[in-house]
Amino acid sequence: MPTTQIRADVAAAQDGDNRAFARLVDQTYSDVFLLAARLTRDHDDALDVVQEVYLRAYKGLIDYRGEARFTTWLHRITINCASTLLARRRRDLHDPIQRDVIDMSDEYHPERRVEESEISDDLRRALEELPPNLRSVLVLSDVYDLSHQKIGKQLGISATAVKVRLHRSRKRIRQAIQTKHRTRESVAQVTTTRGTRNAM
Repeated sequence: MPTTQIRADVAAAQDGDNRAFARLVDQTYSDVFLLAARLTRDHDDALDVVQEVYLRAYKGLIDYRGEARFTTWLHRITINCASTLLARRRRDLHDPIQRDVIDMSDEYHPERRVEESEISDDLRRALEELPPNLRSVLVLSDVYDLSHQKIGKQLGISATAVKVRLHRSRKRIRQAIQTKHRTRESVAQVTTTRGTRNAM
Protein backbone atom coordinates (compact mmCIF):
# COMPACT_ATOMS: atom_id res chain seq x y z
CA MET A 1 0.00 0.00 0.00
CA PRO A 2 1.43 3.41 -0.95
CA THR A 3 2.38 5.72 1.91
CA THR A 4 -0.18 8.27 0.75
CA GLN A 5 -2.94 5.65 1.00
CA ILE A 6 -1.81 4.64 4.47
CA ARG A 7 -1.89 8.25 5.57
CA ALA A 8 -5.36 8.65 4.13
CA ASP A 9 -6.61 5.51 5.88
CA VAL A 10 -4.99 6.55 9.15
CA ALA A 11 -6.70 9.93 8.96
CA ALA A 12 -10.03 8.29 8.12
CA ALA A 13 -9.64 5.75 10.91
CA GLN A 14 -8.90 8.52 13.38
CA ASP A 15 -12.22 10.05 12.35
CA GLY A 16 -13.99 6.81 13.17
CA ASP A 17 -13.95 5.01 9.83
CA ASN A 18 -13.68 1.34 10.84
CA ARG A 19 -13.36 0.21 7.23
CA ALA A 20 -10.24 2.34 6.89
CA PHE A 21 -8.77 0.71 9.99
CA ALA A 22 -9.63 -2.71 8.57
CA ARG A 23 -7.69 -1.82 5.43
CA LEU A 24 -4.70 -0.85 7.57
CA VAL A 25 -4.89 -4.20 9.32
CA ASP A 26 -5.11 -6.09 6.02
CA GLN A 27 -2.07 -4.33 4.57
CA THR A 28 0.16 -4.60 7.65
CA TYR A 29 -0.90 -7.93 9.17
CA SER A 30 1.74 -10.10 7.50
CA ASP A 31 4.64 -7.90 8.59
CA VAL A 32 3.31 -7.54 12.13
CA PHE A 33 2.75 -11.29 12.48
CA LEU A 34 6.21 -12.09 11.10
CA LEU A 35 7.86 -9.75 13.59
CA ALA A 36 5.77 -11.16 16.44
CA ALA A 37 6.69 -14.71 15.43
CA ARG A 38 10.39 -13.85 15.26
CA LEU A 39 10.24 -12.33 18.74
CA THR A 40 8.11 -14.97 20.48
CA ARG A 41 9.32 -18.03 18.54
CA ASP A 42 5.85 -19.50 18.94
CA HIS A 43 2.93 -19.41 16.50
CA ASP A 44 0.15 -19.17 19.09
CA ASP A 45 1.99 -16.54 21.11
CA ALA A 46 2.52 -14.55 17.90
CA LEU A 47 -1.22 -14.62 17.23
CA ASP A 48 -1.89 -13.36 20.76
CA VAL A 49 0.65 -10.59 20.28
CA VAL A 50 -0.86 -9.53 16.94
CA GLN A 51 -4.33 -9.37 18.46
CA GLU A 52 -3.04 -7.18 21.28
CA VAL A 53 -1.10 -5.00 18.82
CA TYR A 54 -4.14 -4.07 16.78
CA LEU A 55 -6.25 -3.60 19.90
CA ARG A 56 -3.68 -1.13 21.23
CA ALA A 57 -3.32 0.48 17.82
CA TYR A 58 -7.07 0.97 17.54
CA LYS A 59 -7.28 2.52 21.00
CA GLY A 60 -4.14 4.62 20.55
CA LEU A 61 -4.71 5.74 16.98
CA ILE A 62 -6.28 8.98 18.13
CA ASP A 63 -2.92 9.94 19.67
CA TYR A 64 -0.88 8.97 16.60
CA ARG A 65 0.64 12.17 15.19
CA GLY A 66 2.55 10.80 12.24
CA GLU A 67 5.98 11.64 13.68
CA ALA A 68 7.04 8.11 12.67
CA ARG A 69 5.73 6.03 9.81
CA PHE A 70 2.60 4.07 10.66
CA THR A 71 4.41 0.77 10.10
CA THR A 72 7.23 1.88 12.39
CA TRP A 73 4.66 2.82 15.01
CA LEU A 74 3.05 -0.63 14.67
CA HIS A 75 6.42 -2.38 14.94
CA ARG A 76 7.14 -0.52 18.14
CA ILE A 77 3.80 -1.64 19.58
CA THR A 78 4.55 -5.20 18.45
CA ILE A 79 7.89 -5.21 20.23
CA ASN A 80 6.29 -3.88 23.42
CA CYS A 81 3.49 -6.45 23.30
CA ALA A 82 5.91 -9.29 22.64
CA SER A 83 8.16 -8.15 25.47
CA THR A 84 5.20 -8.09 27.85
CA LEU A 85 4.11 -11.57 26.83
CA LEU A 86 7.62 -13.01 27.10
CA ALA A 87 8.09 -11.48 30.53
CA ARG A 88 4.83 -13.08 31.63
CA ARG A 89 5.93 -16.41 30.18
CA ARG A 90 9.17 -16.20 32.16
CA ARG A 91 7.25 -15.54 35.34
CA ASP A 92 5.14 -18.60 34.61
CA LEU A 93 8.32 -20.63 34.01
CA HIS A 94 7.12 -21.54 30.54
CA ASP A 95 9.60 -21.40 27.72
CA PRO A 96 8.26 -22.90 24.46
CA ILE A 97 10.61 -24.84 22.22
CA GLN A 98 10.03 -24.77 18.50
CA ARG A 99 10.28 -27.78 16.22
CA ASP A 100 13.64 -28.17 14.52
CA VAL A 101 13.93 -27.40 10.82
CA ILE A 102 16.51 -29.40 8.92
CA ASP A 103 17.97 -28.44 5.57
CA MET A 104 16.99 -31.30 3.26
CA SER A 105 20.04 -30.66 1.08
CA ASP A 106 21.99 -32.72 3.63
CA GLU A 107 19.65 -35.72 3.55
CA TYR A 108 22.50 -37.98 2.41
CA HIS A 109 24.74 -36.90 5.28
CA PRO A 110 22.84 -37.95 8.44
CA GLU A 111 25.76 -37.31 10.78
CA ARG A 112 26.01 -33.72 9.47
CA ARG A 113 22.26 -33.27 9.80
CA VAL A 114 22.38 -34.37 13.44
CA GLU A 115 25.24 -31.98 14.20
CA GLU A 116 23.55 -29.04 12.47
CA SER A 117 20.27 -29.91 14.15
CA GLU A 118 21.94 -29.69 17.55
CA ILE A 119 23.54 -26.36 16.69
CA SER A 120 20.23 -25.03 15.37
CA ASP A 121 18.43 -26.19 18.50
CA ASP A 122 21.09 -24.66 20.75
CA LEU A 123 20.84 -21.38 18.87
CA ARG A 124 17.07 -21.35 19.15
CA ARG A 125 17.15 -22.10 22.86
CA ALA A 126 19.80 -19.43 23.43
CA LEU A 127 17.68 -16.90 21.55
CA GLU A 128 14.60 -17.82 23.58
CA GLU A 129 16.55 -17.35 26.80
CA LEU A 130 17.58 -13.78 25.94
CA PRO A 131 15.79 -10.98 27.78
CA PRO A 132 13.15 -9.37 25.53
CA ASN A 133 15.11 -6.10 25.20
CA LEU A 134 18.16 -7.95 23.86
CA ARG A 135 16.18 -10.33 21.66
CA SER A 136 14.25 -7.53 19.96
CA VAL A 137 17.47 -5.72 19.01
CA LEU A 138 19.03 -8.92 17.67
CA VAL A 139 15.95 -9.82 15.60
CA LEU A 140 15.64 -6.35 14.11
CA SER A 141 19.33 -6.36 13.22
CA ASP A 142 20.00 -9.91 12.05
CA VAL A 143 16.58 -10.85 10.69
CA TYR A 144 15.23 -7.55 9.41
CA ASP A 145 18.67 -6.16 8.59
CA LEU A 146 17.86 -2.74 10.02
CA SER A 147 20.60 -0.21 10.72
CA HIS A 148 21.46 0.81 14.26
CA GLN A 149 19.78 4.15 13.69
CA LYS A 150 16.53 2.57 12.47
CA ILE A 151 16.48 0.09 15.33
CA GLY A 152 17.01 2.94 17.75
CA LYS A 153 14.01 4.77 16.30
CA GLN A 154 11.90 1.61 16.53
CA LEU A 155 12.78 1.08 20.18
CA GLY A 156 13.17 4.68 21.28
CA ILE A 157 16.84 4.30 22.22
CA SER A 158 20.11 5.67 20.86
CA ALA A 159 22.20 3.99 18.17
CA THR A 160 24.92 3.54 20.77
CA ALA A 161 22.52 1.69 23.05
CA VAL A 162 21.60 -0.53 20.11
CA LYS A 163 25.25 -1.42 19.56
CA VAL A 164 25.68 -2.23 23.25
CA ARG A 165 22.60 -4.47 23.30
CA LEU A 166 23.68 -6.23 20.12
CA HIS A 167 27.08 -6.93 21.63
CA ARG A 168 25.51 -8.26 24.82
CA SER A 169 22.96 -10.42 23.01
CA ARG A 170 25.53 -12.01 20.69
CA LYS A 171 27.92 -12.58 23.58
CA ARG A 172 25.20 -14.29 25.62
CA ILE A 173 24.19 -16.51 22.72
CA ARG A 174 27.80 -17.47 22.03
CA GLN A 175 28.41 -18.31 25.69
CA ALA A 176 25.16 -20.28 25.94
CA ILE A 177 25.98 -22.36 22.87
CA GLN A 178 29.55 -23.00 24.05
CA THR A 179 28.27 -24.08 27.46
CA LYS A 180 25.75 -26.49 25.95
CA HIS A 181 28.43 -27.86 23.63
CA ARG A 182 30.87 -28.46 26.50
CA THR A 183 28.12 -30.13 28.52
CA ARG A 184 27.24 -32.39 25.62
CA GLU A 185 30.91 -33.35 25.18
CA SER A 186 31.28 -34.09 28.89
CA VAL A 187 28.23 -36.34 28.88
CA ALA A 188 29.55 -38.14 25.81
CA GLN A 189 32.93 -38.72 27.48
CA VAL A 190 31.32 -40.07 30.65
CA THR A 191 29.10 -42.38 28.63
CA THR A 192 32.04 -43.65 26.60
CA THR A 193 34.13 -44.26 29.72
CA ARG A 194 31.36 -46.21 31.42
CA GLY A 195 30.79 -48.24 28.29
CA THR A 196 34.49 -49.14 28.13
CA ARG A 197 34.55 -50.19 31.78
CA ASN A 198 31.47 -52.34 31.36
CA ALA A 199 33.07 -54.01 28.35
CA MET A 200 35.99 -55.04 30.56
